Parts: sequence; structure tokens; C-alpha cells
Amino acid sequence: MSCGEPSDRARQGKAAQGGLDPADSELYRRPMSLLEAIAVALGLINVVLIVYRSLWNYPFGIAMVVLYAHIFFGARLYSDALLQLFFFVVQIYGWVHWARVAAQTGDVAVVRLTQRARLAWMIGCAVATAIWGLGMQHFTDAAYPWWDGGVAILSVVAQLLMSRRFIENWVLWIAVDVLAIGLYAAKDLWLTAGLYGVFLLLSIWGLVGWRGAERRMAAA
Repeated sequence: MSCGEPSDRARQGKAAQGGLDPADSELYRRPMSLLEAIAVALGLINVVLIVYRSLWNYPFGIAMVVLYAHIFFGARLYSDALLQLFFFVVQIYGWVHWARVAAQTGDVAVVRLTQRARLAWMIGCAVATAIWGLGMQHFTDAAYPWWDGGVAILSVVAQLLMSRRFIENWVLWIAVDVLAIGLYAAKDLWLTAGLYGVFLLLSIWGLVGWRGAERRMAAA
């Protein structure tokens, strides 16, 4: 160990005294890196299975959100940490809904929102983002309250639409991925930033794939 690099014990003492932000310390990152790598792998499997409209995406998605709840809380990305709790519930709901539809029709059918519904969801996203971002700014020490809040709210809406099989979920996931890449890079969560780069490509693939499935269903 070089003279210019403090020991782990010194880092712990400095963090305890408030001189070092644990979320930004090398000591904090070490256990996170393994958890983040596992969460990344689970996330990739989850999204690929969603693109293929497979019910097996849900076990991987549930495991992923549990890990990310811990990771994001440690990084002071509180909107995203709370978001994982919501995702946990919606993952279970989506699993039940997809399974019911598949049992009834033999496939997970793709559907679309009406124009009125799209407008209502857009207005709802804007209002919810403003309220959430303002709350995080005033009542927490969130690192990027508005940026983080925007990712959180759009993710909530995208997940809800996905659980109901609306094709528009992919458009929102594309927006989420673009925003999230910069956010997680700013917090030095490089594996997660890279994961969202891959998610961006998979979301584009998902949109194209679900549109194709929609056309095939219409032609049948």
C-alpha cells in the first residue's frame, strides 16, 4: 500500500466522521460490484425474455429488483430504491396477468393504447415527475432528485404498460434507458450504466418485435 492511499480502517473512520461519502468511497464499491454484476446479468436475461414475450422473464425480474433495491439505496438514489419495491409488486401482478392471458389464448397477445389513453398517461407522467422530483429535492439528500425522479416515474409507467401488454411500454423504456445511462454514469455505477446501454438496444429490438407480433396477430 502506497503512502498516498489510506487503509480500509482509515476509510471507515473517515466515513463515520462524515468526511467521506460512503456511496462514493472505494470501500463501499467493493461489495457493490459483485451484487451489481449479478443484477446486470439477471436484468439482461429478464429483458431478452420479455422481448420474446416469455413468462419466464418474471423470476429473473423479481431477483433483479431485490438486488437493485439494495444497490440504489446505498448510492443514495432513493427514487430508484423505492421504485424497486414497486417493481417487485408489479412483477408479481404481471406474471399472474400474462399467465392468465396465455392460458386463455395460447399466447401473450400485444395490444395498444387509445389516443385518449396515451394523452392521459403523458399528462400523468409530467405531473408525477414534478411532484416526485420536488419532494426528493426538499425532503431527502438525493443526489439528482429531478433526473432520478424522471427515470423513476417513467419506469413506473413503462412497467405498468408492460404488465398489461401495451406495445407503448417499449417507447417509454427507450426514454428511460437514455436518461438512466447518464444518471448511473454520474454516480459511478458503470456496470449499471452499461447495462442500460444494452437495455436501450434491447428496447428498440422489443419495440420492433412486438410490432411484428401485432401485425401477425392482425393478419391471422
